Amino acid sequence: MFLTISTRGTAATPATDLGYLLHKHPDHAQTFATSHGTAHVFYPQADAGRCTAALLLEIDPVALVRKGKGKGRGGAPDTALAQYVNDRPYAASSLLAVALSSVFSSAMRGVCKARPERAAAPLPLRVEVPALPARGGPELVRRLFAPLGWTVGVEAVPLDLRFPEWGDSRYVRLVLESDTLTLAEALRHLYVLLPVLDDAKHYWASADEVDKLLRAGEGWLADHPEQKLITSRYLSRRWSLTRQAMERLELARLAEADDSEIEDIDNAVAQETRESEESGGEDGTGGTGTGAGIGGTEPGAGTGGIAVGVGIRTGAQAGAPAAEVAQGAEAADGTPAGAKTLPLAVHRREAILAALHDSGAARVLDLGCGEGTLLRALLQDPRFTEIVGMDVSARALAIAGRRLKLDRMGERQASRITLLQGSLAYTDKRLAGYDAAVLSEVIEHLDLPRLPALEYAVFGAARPRTVIVTTPNVEYNVRWESLPAGHVRHGDHRFEWTRAEFRAWADQVAQRHGYTVEFRAVGPDDPEVGPPTQLALFQQHTTTQEEKKEAKAA
Repeated sequence: MFLTISTRGTAATPATDLGYLLHKHPDHAQTFATSHGTAHVFYPQADAGRCTAALLLEIDPVALVRKGKGKGRGGAPDTALAQYVNDRPYAASSLLAVALSSVFSSAMRGVCKARPERAAAPLPLRVEVPALPARGGPELVRRLFAPLGWTVGVEAVPLDLRFPEWGDSRYVRLVLESDTLTLAEALRHLYVLLPVLDDAKHYWASADEVDKLLRAGEGWLADHPEQKLITSRYLSRRWSLTRQAMERLELARLAEADDSEIEDIDNAVAQETRESEESGGEDGTGGTGTGAGIGGTEPGAGTGGIAVGVGIRTGAQAGAPAAEVAQGAEAADGTPAGAKTLPLAVHRREAILAALHDSGAARVLDLGCGEGTLLRALLQDPRFTEIVGMDVSARALAIAGRRLKLDRMGERQASRITLLQGSLAYTDKRLAGYDAAVLSEVIEHLDLPRLPALEYAVFGAARPRTVIVTTPNVEYNVRWESLPAGHVRHGDHRFEWTRAEFRAWADQVAQRHGYTVEFRAVGPDDPEVGPPTQLALFQQHTTTQEEKKEAKAA
């Protein structure tokens, strides 16, 4: 199999700099051993105006059969002869992709000490692959390469020139040209997309293939319109690996859109919680599982992440001294320290369930489901026939799945629940058509300028019949002796509202989107400062016949 990479140059920037970038001298033909044959690198042309590097891969069919272990077309046990007589020595495939990454490993990383400025700059590139298997034909080739900045020349190869009536084969001749890509980007595109087009690998796709895909796809795969197809084919259609890769790509996309680091997006689960979960703990610190949670400041408060592209840290992570966090937890249930009563997290969960029952909802969204405690409560109630938990944190969703024992759940029960990764900073068609949505302890984790985006995503686009929103009542903070004056309950809270501020926001949201709103107290209702948590129950406004007549008359 054969591939060439060419570039043009001038006297100031000679094309022969390609040799520096590839770390292969244009005056020498070099040979490299691979696991299935021998790779040769040579330069058919090398001068200041134009330089072409060629990679020729000679495949040993016997080694391919012995090492293929029945995986992929090269090792497929079709017949004894087919194992040795096939297209693997001639058609570009995963074998060529592996050779690219092995022979041009430094170039693929963009490393060149001799010409660092050339490695970082776009080059006039031309890539030619004379024989490329393409399941999907020339149209798929264009759909894969064109969005990446390539001008694509692709021509189907006839089955037999002597018999044109037989039509075309599944092979194409490929020519790619671009003036906007670096050499490293070009090599990474080829490394991923050659085996994707072939739709077969000569080796077993193990878990480390996800890391290889994400490294090679950094900067382009997350936004590619054919991302799902690329991911599935590259990972040999292994569903578990594809799902893992898609989750990590979604985090990368959210982090880029949010101008944040991935660790800041997916830090919804405290390290100690993850370690407890991995060691077999079921409940850890407990949790409402109903939204963002507020770390360690309330017993049982969820450490799950909000679905808005902002990760939630525990109190200790936010910088609060451990003793202060622990002390705050003693009194954070809404009553003086030492009193015998239910934790505020339990009050909040019961208030949410009561509101859902009052609304008659059967299909419920838990937006910011965290580690899934509310989901577990919803599953225990047969009145809820369809339950969806959504969170931005893949780790929180993984813990929720383990705590809910989804892998051991009966088919009928498992059909009632779905876990989704997503962000409420954007509209999501998957959320449309539900009876109710819950956002518990979520909104206070957003910067105020971002609230309109969440508002539109939930009330304007998804439009469930009922929306339940809970948030801390900042007036109640004075009842906690351990909380310094002027401090919010959790280090990641961007704001905490008074009852009047929350009511003003909720009234405006209801008016803008055609809802009515009712306010309820959660926890002990102090006569002076109100309850520790406030709840707004939004319901879509239903137009009566009289109102319709009045509107028609007007």
